[in-house]
Amino acid sequence: MTLTITPAKLKGSVTPPPSKSQAHRLLIAAALAAGESVIRNICHSQDIDATVRCLTELGAEFTWQGDTLRVTGMGANAMSPMRRMALPRLDCGESGSTLRFLIPVALAVRGGGVFTGRGRLMERPQGPYFDLFRDKGVFYEQREGVLTVQGLLEPGEYRLPGDVSSQFFTGLLFALPLLGGPSAIIPTTFLESEDYIRMTLRAMGRFGVAMPATLSLPPQYYPQGNQTYRPGEATVEADWSQAGFWYAAKFLGGDVELKGLDPDSLQGDRIIEFRFEEMGLSSEGVGDLKLDVSGCPDLVPPLAVMAALRAGETTRLVNAARLRLKESDRLRSVTQVLNALGSEVEEGSDFLIIRGKKTLAGGVTVDSFNDHRIAMMAAVAATRCEKSVTLTGAEAVDKSYPGFWEEYARLGGKTEEVTI
Repeated sequence: MTLTITPAKLKGSVTPPPSKSQAHRLLIAAALAAGESVIRNICHSQDIDATVRCLTELGAEFTWQGDTLRVTGMGANAMSPMRRMALPRLDCGESGSTLRFLIPVALAVRGGGVFTGRGRLMERPQGPYFDLFRDKGVFYEQREGVLTVQGLLEPGEYRLPGDVSSQFFTGLLFALPLLGGPSAIIPTTFLESEDYIRMTLRAMGRFGVAMPATLSLPPQYYPQGNQTYRPGEATVEADWSQAGFWYAAKFLGGDVELKGLDPDSLQGDRIIEFRFEEMGLSSEGVGDLKLDVSGCPDLVPPLAVMAALRAGETTRLVNAARLRLKESDRLRSVTQVLNALGSEVEEGSDFLIIRGKKTLAGGVTVDSFNDHRIAMMAAVAATRCEKSVTLTGAEAVDKSYPGFWEEYARLGGKTEEVTI
């Protein structure tokens, strides 16, 4: 879908969609339990649908009732007879969370699986798992976009780097309590995005699984074996990462009020509220800034567009190498889109340097790079352009925020679909 966006100030109140990060975790915990669980305030998106699809293949059942999902769990345990079944084929779509969370889960409950995906998903690194599998005697093979893993996870010590992705830790945290004995998960480097591991632990706790952890830096986790997930109920909170785009719209001069966000959320991206204040609201601004985004990489697109309009001031977004491995190479796609719109962005190996301007020229066509966050960034940036902006691949928002364009229009955003 191609849209032409006419610059217009956004105005009104908006509640971000349910947290995709929390929803993935609650669904997995519910699917592993024995009995029926209820997850409220959850919406269809391509990533959530991928997790539901894969958990169904693993043995759970799901029934949608509006924005509520009833989950009949598979009753996973250390003696699961499902391990003797054929390997399931798990289509993860473009969801990195689905893939990385479910690799250890599939090994624990079915003895492995055949994983497929679309876009850049199967190019994203799985090295921490592969290193563990070689050590533990688990077979894996990745060929022509298909990853096959087969074997049995054994209780024991699992050492992996903490600076690649917290998603590897989450996958192991879900799976290891199902084994027949105690295990240990030990980070070998500083643990980035630790808040998302806390989200995992909270979701597991809601469904009856305890996880002892040390208070050391980085923390170590000691899942006890022979545990079973118990059915429960939960409500998904609003998504702070998606809120980032509405904060950016507000920063750019929109009269936008955000509602429904939990200020005590464990979502690491809640830091957008503080970054918004730190970057300054007045035309004088707060001077040059250096922001470490290692713990909140998904916020780089909205932070970048805010930085682009900090007139006369420079913002450095650093420790951002992981963005090269997202739906697009986000350091490159952020740079290309904002520079095309008239910004001044310099791309480095793991950083962006953005020199702010009063306004952006627009008057060009930019691409979403099949990346939901790039599409939303472009939409927000267009509100401060002098001329209209044409965006190709606007449907990329369906990956995480299918209602984005409806909300954008409700707040006064002006779009027109272009027929090609």
